[in-house]
Amino acid sequence: MNLAALIQLGLGALTRNRLRAALTVLGIVIGVAAVIATLAIGQGAREAVQAQIRALGANTLTVIPGTITAGGARGGMGTITTMTTDDAAAIRRDCPAVDAVAPGVRTLGQVVYGNQNWNTQIQGTTGDFSIIRQWPIESGVGITDSDVRGAAKVCVLGASVVRQLFADSDPVGQTVRIKDVPFRVVGVLAYKGGTGWGGDQDDTVLIPLTTAQRKLMGITYVNWISVSAVSEPQVNDAVQQITDLLHQRHRIQAGESDDFFIRTQLEAATTAESTSRVMTLLLASIAAVSLVVGGIGIMNIMLVSVTERTREIGIRRAIGARRRDILLQFLVESAILSLAGGALGVVLGVVSAALISQLARWPTLIQPGAVLLAFGFASMVGLFFGFHPARRASTLDPIEALRYE
Repeated sequence: MNLAALIQLGLGALTRNRLRAALTVLGIVIGVAAVIATLAIGQGAREAVQAQIRALGANTLTVIPGTITAGGARGGMGTITTMTTDDAAAIRRDCPAVDAVAPGVRTLGQVVYGNQNWNTQIQGTTGDFSIIRQWPIESGVGITDSDVRGAAKVCVLGASVVRQLFADSDPVGQTVRIKDVPFRVVGVLAYKGGTGWGGDQDDTVLIPLTTAQRKLMGITYVNWISVSAVSEPQVNDAVQQITDLLHQRHRIQAGESDDFFIRTQLEAATTAESTSRVMTLLLASIAAVSLVVGGIGIMNIMLVSVTERTREIGIRRAIGARRRDILLQFLVESAILSLAGGALGVVLGVVSAALISQLARWPTLIQPGAVLLAFGFASMVGLFFGFHPARRASTLDPIEALRYE
């Protein structure tokens, strides 16, 4: 018996019980759709996190002061005050794997314009900050080296601060007060977006490093040094060069604890990649359970079909049908159910992912590999669970089958 005849027989047998066949297919449809939708959600979240990390600069790293111990109690990261602008200058000068360096300090302060005010983060830094962070200036200009040398009272506002203080008006050229010190607004940073953990990167004000140190904070040390490596492959080289240099400058002997930490975006990217992969696999595994349930439904309906068609099987065997023909007939019926369910599930999964993205504002990304995986798995489930009923049908004794009532 050729394949076309087997397919025709299978379709005829299934259409005799349309409702039962439709309910059986529904299990596969839901399973495939769930797998595709969950994989799309997981992949979308993964890409969103990676995009945020790329926005921070994949080849960037941050040097942070270490901890201080007083009375046996260790302080938190950044409590020691041994890092200075001279360290930043030495890193720029003596580390060939480093492209740009921007030391910085951070404080909180009230920013006032007219009758509006807003408490935000004040960052004192240098002109290389926007280069390292890949953060362009939307209007006006950024912090310049001459501003840093002269401790100029100028500032660059983040988009969220502009929205809170100036609404729709242009802030460039206006004067704001930061901790009761007047600053002229020289530029506005381009919109950057959230940090991915609830923060707002645009809720910030940049001022010259020396201005922050002398006129707002009264310090000579820095809270961090942002560094950009020449290229992403040279990040590890930059880390090693900076470590060796600071060991020398801070007179840290072998075996002694470092008074600094170095954090790279590659670490964050690797962690995010690992976490998102585990979560995606977990979600897909849970969704795949429904595919197995759908396969059990196929086996159940095929076993019922074998029982109902016992006399038909006996007649076919009596007129010359071989066991292989009976086996293939029922396998074809299982395959039709699983393939139909898989195709409908793919459509439902793609539509569901699009709806989730639109209604829940959750990023989704459908990859062809995920669709093929779900469809192929559905097909294999159908054939696997359909084999036992098909084999049972093919091994029926023709004489007993003819006598079956």
